[in-house]
Amino acid sequence: MPTKKLLAPFYERMALVLVGFLALGYLVITAKDLLDPLIFGFIFAILLLPVCNFLEKKLRMPRSMASLISILLLVGVVTGILYLVGSQISNMANDWPMLKKQVNQSIQDIQRWIQHAFHVNAEKQMAYVDDTAKKLMESGTDVLGTTFGAISSLMLFYVFILIFTFFILLYRRLLIRFMVWVFRDENEHVVMDIVENIQSILRQYILGLLLEMVIVAGVAITVFWMIGIKYAALLGIIVGLFNIIPYIGIFTALLLSTIITFATGSLSNTITVAVSVIGIHAVDANLLLPTIVGSKVRLNALISFIGIIVGEMIWGLSGMFLSIPVIAIFKIIFDRIETLKPWGYLLGGDYEYKKSAAKAMKTE
Repeated sequence: MPTKKLLAPFYERMALVLVGFLALGYLVITAKDLLDPLIFGFIFAILLLPVCNFLEKKLRMPRSMASLISILLLVGVVTGILYLVGSQISNMANDWPMLKKQVNQSIQDIQRWIQHAFHVNAEKQMAYVDDTAKKLMESGTDVLGTTFGAISSLMLFYVFILIFTFFILLYRRLLIRFMVWVFRDENEHVVMDIVENIQSILRQYILGLLLEMVIVAGVAITVFWMIGIKYAALLGIIVGLFNIIPYIGIFTALLLSTIITFATGSLSNTITVAVSVIGIHAVDANLLLPTIVGSKVRLNALISFIGIIVGEMIWGLSGMFLSIPVIAIFKIIFDRIETLKPWGYLLGGDYEYKKSAAKAMKTE
């Protein structure tokens, strides 16, 4: 006589899920220094995998050499972008006397406005500024040491990313065989399906982001050039680069572009640039993002926004970058495990229900 499998009450299962989430969150926060560069390395390895496969199969290179050359190509592309931005910044540095004059004139205008609006004369304003500057200078040594330490940590973080990327590319078959072995041979098709979908979707997502960044930067440069902004290329590149950061990037790009324009141009140009950045972002969010990126990673806006906030709370800026890819990975896993499909539906949204309903209607 078959025995009935007893299920725990709902509240007990929910409590276990919450405890699991808390434990996972604690481990993620504690292991940040390891997991942060490791996940970046995993994403870069997926992006470079076609290049590595080409070098191995077509050019008959050893896997170690192909992995190293793939990483060097990635470093070359990033260096090219940094050189482009640095050259634009150096052009701005050449015009430093003019910028200084413009900033001083702007400060005087702001002082006159404060004096007229709040009845605080220029002497009191300058006394407050001098007092603040003196306090900053007194703590200058600490600030310099902190800045140097932050830069050193950042460079070490980038080195770790490259090292993890190299080893993941080098030992990718070993890692796949390990996962198949762990989850038993009878589940091999599920494991391979998950691995292939993660590779495909994440690669398309990253390439979509890069294409979106190039389009936004090109449009911004064109618009700023038509307006007559002096540093149109620099501002366009800034808008394109910060556009990669979901939701938060637009505010950073808007702030930087308006400050640079205000320091180098007129107030009317500053307002025009601000309106242009908002308009470009509106077109990007409603046209480019759903077409180029949204079709690759099907996550609803609520989960994406919550993921970005949680990622920033846990890992800061890198957490904001990694939140969408990590949630997409979880969704791929949830969609292929029967007991976790409701969680996959929660991450995706109603479009999946409509898609499955449409398929059912076609089959009838």
